[in-house]
Amino acid sequence: MIIVTGAAGFIGSCLVEKLNREGYNDLILVDDFSDRKKNRNLEDKKFTRKIHRDKFADWLKKNNELVQFVFHIGARTDTTEFDKSVFDKLNLNYSKELWKICSEYGLPFVYASSAATYGAGENGYDDDETLIGKLKPLNPYGVSKNDFDKWALKQKEKPYFWAGFKFFNVYGPNEYHKERMASVIFHAFNQIRKTGGMKLFRSHNPNFADGKQLRDFIYVKDVVDVLYFMMHHRKDCGIYNLGNGNAKSFLDLANGTFKALKKKPKIEFIDTPKDIRKKYQYFTEAKMNKLQSIGYSARFCSLEDGINDYVKNYLVKGRYL
Repeated sequence: MIIVTGAAGFIGSCLVEKLNREGYNDLILVDDFSDRKKNRNLEDKKFTRKIHRDKFADWLKKNNELVQFVFHIGARTDTTEFDKSVFDKLNLNYSKELWKICSEYGLPFVYASSAATYGAGENGYDDDETLIGKLKPLNPYGVSKNDFDKWALKQKEKPYFWAGFKFFNVYGPNEYHKERMASVIFHAFNQIRKTGGMKLFRSHNPNFADGKQLRDFIYVKDVVDVLYFMMHHRKDCGIYNLGNGNAKSFLDLANGTFKALKKKPKIEFIDTPKDIRKKYQYFTEAKMNKLQSIGYSARFCSLEDGINDYVKNYLVKGRYL
């Protein structure tokens, strides 16, 4: 039996699909399941049971002998939410509770961290664990993820196998419900279909031209492949970057979306919203040496190929993974 928290969400539901495709159907799906849009991500998926996140910890204590692996993907991921108490409850304290249970009962535990922990990148994007205490996230979401990373590293009692993954800019199928927090590719697709053009945030940093802000975009199919690899690897505990390792500009992304739709680029620049302007990352690029050093050798999808697959095979057709 395999656990997936955040199972109705974007990455969680794609992980469920990956597990099903590999023949794993005895799954316990954990979420709040109150969002109808999110629940569509689970249509046609195979699983044993759904459990509300508030009841899951007690269930896990009572049924630990049935569990083979825990993927803790669930989290509050809204980077525009500034109520720290929300993140303390859902991201930090909830994760601590699951960690302690997995440590007590000897359950392997893989959890989702975030590239938001790196803040403005003043300390680089190296997943060297000795640097984690120096990181300065730009928003409460990033703080909550970094706080858990720091807490996990300090624990004497640990799951016999554990790993945290700093997800960079993930995009791909099953993010229809994410609205404002959906990937730029998702928003680009909808803008182009509706207006024939798209809007990008203007740069408010003199070191970056408009549209030349750089991000590490990684296709969700690559993300779940890495998580699946780690389920079988079960050694080399630690915190890892999970990005493409090759930063691309928002102009690259926009042009790739126009190309996938066979349309001529038409791009307009608008001011970055003031509520996120001071918390905006202008450059992210994961150093991927650490994951590669433990034996992960699969090539990641290029941004252009990922956009092409996402747009043509999912967004245009309204399909889910």
